[in-house]
Amino acid sequence: MSWLDGRERWAFLGLAYALLALSAIAAILMDAGGTSILGWRAGTGDPGGGLLWPALAAAAGVWLAPIAWLHQRRDVRRALVVAHYLVLIALAGALAAESAAFTVFASVGYPLAIAMLPARLVMAGVTVTAIVNVAAQAGPGDRTALLTVIAGVALPLVLAGWYVSAEHDKRRRLIERLRSALAENADLHARLLDQARRAGVLDERHRVAGEIHDTVAQDLVALIGQLDAAGRATQGPARRRHLDQAAELARRGLAEARRSVTALRPEPLEHAMLPEALARMAESWSKASGVDLALEITGTPVALAADVEATLFRVAQEALANVAKHARATRAGLTLSYTDEVILLDIRDDGAGFAPQTPADGFGLDGMRRRVRGVGGTLDIESEPGHGTAIAAAVPAIPAESDPSPSTADRNTR
Repeated sequence: MSWLDGRERWAFLGLAYALLALSAIAAILMDAGGTSILGWRAGTGDPGGGLLWPALAAAAGVWLAPIAWLHQRRDVRRALVVAHYLVLIALAGALAAESAAFTVFASVGYPLAIAMLPARLVMAGVTVTAIVNVAAQAGPGDRTALLTVIAGVALPLVLAGWYVSAEHDKRRRLIERLRSALAENADLHARLLDQARRAGVLDERHRVAGEIHDTVAQDLVALIGQLDAAGRATQGPARRRHLDQAAELARRGLAEARRSVTALRPEPLEHAMLPEALARMAESWSKASGVDLALEITGTPVALAADVEATLFRVAQEALANVAKHARATRAGLTLSYTDEVILLDIRDDGAGFAPQTPADGFGLDGMRRRVRGVGGTLDIESEPGHGTAIAAAVPAIPAESDPSPSTADRNTR
């Protein structure tokens, strides 16, 4: 940081007084009768022989005093600053007319014009200072030439300065608006990043919650059922069968928990297409629940994107789990239909049914809706107490080629 920062007003005030003092000393030497430092001789009618300059110099000294105060307020009291500047230049011109030595003092108008005047008036102040200096020293025969200079040079310079200053102001305002816009954009970008982070955290929580509900929670419910059945069994082989199934459910739940944490695909889809995975899951579910399940595949099965297949598998898994827990059904059906545009999954049962409009405390239905919406699909639920339930999911038929996941590519090469 420069030592001058914050002290400019005192520097300009000191410069003005210094030029005034130098000019006064030179005028005194010229009035003493000898050849002045500027080469003029006093008392001959040449510049330097005036008698009014001491009073004018004193007035100029008093008039210079407010410069420091005005410099700090040049942006809010522009009219006062301009008026002060014009009076100062008039005093300097009068002094220069009385004594050529004060031409040095009159040059203070140049730095003060740049330091204090509004941007659009800087060139005008410089031009006025130059005119005053020239006019103060011009003889009676030079008036015509002086008017020519004013009309041909000074006025064009003032107009040019006004135009340049106006363009500068436009650019300055534009830069200020751009800086403001950049600041707003930076703030908006920060908020968007924070929202994206929060959304990512929320999505991950929903994903983990859905995976736990669809895998670990379901297996634990089935495990408890098998253990209860084993406790009620009176024969050793039946008890052993229930315990074996409970052990298998525990192992499967542990494996699914690990897969859920690492966001892997459901294990049945790792080495099989969706219809085969659904068939195996349906067979296992029918044996565990004791409900007769009819599986139907229509259309031509094709390999789908990993997220689409995982969504359909999890929806079928959750829907059948709800049938086993709540429906008290004797029959159920699962239909997977392939079309050119969408894949349709229908799960229906003849159980107790429920009122879909009634808010539910469980995670299952909301989890299914969230999963289906996540892949751009829709989920419809039709049910009525005492008349069973039908769940229909429709998702886009996104081919596996558009999904770069390694598991899908590996499965398609099998």
